[in-house]
This record gives sequence, structure tokens and C-alpha cells, in this order.
Amino acid sequence: MDSTLLRAGRITHLKIVAVALVAVVAVVTVGIHAKVGGDETAKTLVIKAADPAAYAGQNSPTVR
Repeated sequence: MDSTLLRAGRITHLKIVAVALVAVVAVVTVGIHAKVGGDETAKTLVIKAADPAAYAGQNSPTVR
């Protein structure tokens, strides 16, 4: 029995391509249907930047 792909038959190559295609379809399907918890609220949540905070008792100048 020869285990190299260079001398494999046409049917063997087609089997390898078919298995790879099925694996790709499975990974893409899982990736499309995967949901992260709280995904609905993440789409509507908007965080706006506030004014810079001034801290009392800061002895050093603010670096900007």
C-alpha cells in the first residue's frame, strides 16, 4: 500500500476534496450561526465620551 498523495488515484483525490469541502461547509455554518451572549444589547448600546475628569489634589500637570 502506497501512502503518498503524488501516486494516489483519481478517486482518492476526489475523496480528499469531498471531505475537505464538507469540513469547510461545517466550519462556515457553525461560524455563521454562532452567537455570543448579549449580542442583542451590544448592537443598541452606545457609549459616548464624556468631558475629561478633573481630579482634586493633582500636583502634576495633565499630559495630553
